[in-house]
Amino acid sequence: MRFSVFPIVTALCLSFTPLQAETPCGGEFGRFVATMQKEAIAAGHSAAKTQQFFNSVRQDPKTLKADRSQGVFQKSFIDFSRALISKGRINKGRANAGKYDRVFDRIQQQYGINRGVLLAFWAFETDYGSFQGNFNTLNSLVTLAHDCRRPHLFRPQVFAALTLFERGEFSPTKTTGAWAGEIGMVQMLPADILENGVDGDGDGKVRLKTSPADALMSGAKMLSNLGWKSNQPWLQEIIVPSSLDWSKTGLTTQLPVSNWAKLGVKARSGALTKGLSASVILPMGRKGPAFLAYPNFRVYFEWNQSFTYVATAAYFATRLEGAPAYNAGNPDTGLSGKQMRALQKKLAVRGHDVGKIDGILGAKTRIAIQREQMRLGLPADAWPTLAFLKKL
Repeated sequence: MRFSVFPIVTALCLSFTPLQAETPCGGEFGRFVATMQKEAIAAGHSAAKTQQFFNSVRQDPKTLKADRSQGVFQKSFIDFSRALISKGRINKGRANAGKYDRVFDRIQQQYGINRGVLLAFWAFETDYGSFQGNFNTLNSLVTLAHDCRRPHLFRPQVFAALTLFERGEFSPTKTTGAWAGEIGMVQMLPADILENGVDGDGDGKVRLKTSPADALMSGAKMLSNLGWKSNQPWLQEIIVPSSLDWSKTGLTTQLPVSNWAKLGVKARSGALTKGLSASVILPMGRKGPAFLAYPNFRVYFEWNQSFTYVATAAYFATRLEGAPAYNAGNPDTGLSGKQMRALQKKLAVRGHDVGKIDGILGAKTRIAIQREQMRLGLPADAWPTLAFLKKL
């Protein structure tokens, strides 16, 4: 899944990999493609269709460039959310909620997913369908399968696209979308389309690029299959007391909502949802916005792995449902990308798993920061500052 300008590939890629030996990544591109063709035919795909499917494929350097240029995720939650959420986008979302009211009612009844959740994805992925990407989907998928950075994510998508082609639902030359191979208004990968595509408008076809009903129903089915709990909340802005034990914050800790209430956590608007467990998340530390993340919040990470994207998409969904703008507070100044990379290196040296040294404050880096803050006797709110970097 992606949003309209800077995508990041979802962690979940349903397996449509053939059972025989996989085509190794890298090497001469034409030879790689020829080997993939043999693998597809051996797996039972039509030889004629396979030849036709791969005949026009070309390596796409623009795809590789896009894959290596995701610096937007270095932005803080406040900067990122303000860049993506505008008054116009909110108004258009609410207008679409009315325009497709019957579709959203069906989604609510069938999957128990609020319209704000799907509207937020629709907005961020393609600006409500207005920009769906102009990369040739097959070229992008095969290019990324050939590239040895993450071939295991993209190889299954090539074979899934071949299956769609055999069904008459994919064109090797005309199907376009995001650089990472996602297609349609809510940007779904070929394997996800096979698994979750829904004919929402009843015309007998699944058209994710042109039919809002198909796209929204398919997105809802996918979220449901990823574990979305029917008719449960996902995120709620809260007020936290200054006396809170900050080491209990973050996604690694879940407590019953009633326990959080006893610790002084209050809803900024409305009421806390009792009977569920939740985590307190502080995207910019104890002095910035604070949210209660319910179990459904974790499903967002199956759609996109960026903490900043997930928090922003979940928050935007609450805005579209009528929640007020968050209280930005007065957070301490964060780190630049260069400083964040230096911090990640220091954390890695100390044995923490921060993933890739990329200058992005992701979930793993936040956990490592919080653990070091606890070790140093600092407020463990997982927010890195220059003072913390120097103290390390």
